[in-house]
Amino acid sequence: MARSLGFSLPVIVVVFAIAYIYFSTVFIFIDRWFGIMSSPGLMNAAIFTAVAVMCIYNYTVSVFRDPGRVPSTYMPDVEDSENPIHEIKRKGGDLRYCQKCSHYKPARAHHCRVCKRCVLRMDHHCIWINNCVGHANYKVFFVFVVDAVIACLYSLVLLLGSLANDSEKDEEQSADSFTTVYIISGLLLFTLCVALSVLLGWHIYLILQNKTTIEYHEGVRAMWLAEKGGQIYSHPYDLGAYQNLSTVLGPNFFSWLLPTSGHIGSGLRFRTAYDYPSGGSTSK
Repeated sequence: MARSLGFSLPVIVVVFAIAYIYFSTVFIFIDRWFGIMSSPGLMNAAIFTAVAVMCIYNYTVSVFRDPGRVPSTYMPDVEDSENPIHEIKRKGGDLRYCQKCSHYKPARAHHCRVCKRCVLRMDHHCIWINNCVGHANYKVFFVFVVDAVIACLYSLVLLLGSLANDSEKDEEQSADSFTTVYIISGLLLFTLCVALSVLLGWHIYLILQNKTTIEYHEGVRAMWLAEKGGQIYSHPYDLGAYQNLSTVLGPNFFSWLLPTSGHIGSGLRFRTAYDYPSGGSTSK
C-alpha cells in the first residue's frame, strides 16, 4: 500500500513556524542589531539562511521519504548461519508474522497502525512529519533535529542581542512597535529550544546504544525479566559506541551530520554483537 503524501495540520504548523522564525530572525533581529546591509548583518543572515535551508531540506526529506517497507517476497531463513538473530513472538516462540500485512516481519520491523503497514527498523510514528521514522529516513530525521536545535539557539541569541542593542540605544518608541514579535518569538524559541534539545539528547542516547525508541521500551521489559530469572540482558545490536554511531550515521565521520544514506543497506538484516568482526558495511 502506497503511503499518502498529503499534508497534515502538524506539518503545516511546522512549515509556518519555520517561516516565521526565519523572517523574524533575518529581517528584525539581525537588522535591528547589526543592520541587514552591514558586513556583520550580511554574514549572520547568510549563515542563518544556510542553516535554515539545511533544516528545510532535511524536514522535507523526512516528510516525503518512505521510511522502509518490507518486501512482499520477504521470507526469513532460519538456517542462515550469517544471521544468528531471529526475533520471535513472546508467546509461542514462532517467527514474527504480521496478520494485517500478511507477511513475516524482519528483525526490528514493526507494524504502524497509522501508516497501516510494517516499517523496517521502526523508531516511532511522528505526527510532526506525518510519517514514520524508520530505517530509510532515520538519519535525515536526526540531522533535521540537529539543524533545528542549531537554528533555534542561533535565533534566540540574535533575539537577545537585538533586545540588548535596543536597550543600549534607548529606542523605546522603535522597540514598542516590535514588542509583540519579540514576545511571540521569545516564547516560541525558548519552548522549541527546550523540546528539541531533549529530543536530540534522547536520540543521541539511542544511537550510542544502537536502539530504536521501541527497542528501548522492549529492552526495559526484557531487562526486568532477565533480572527476575537471574540472568543479564544485553541488547543484541549494541556493537559499542563508535560502531553504533557508524552504523546509524555512516562510516565517514565527516558525513555524520549530512543527509547521506548510502551506508544503511536493505534494512532486512543488521550486524549484531554475536557476529564476527568484519570490515564491511554495518548493515546488510
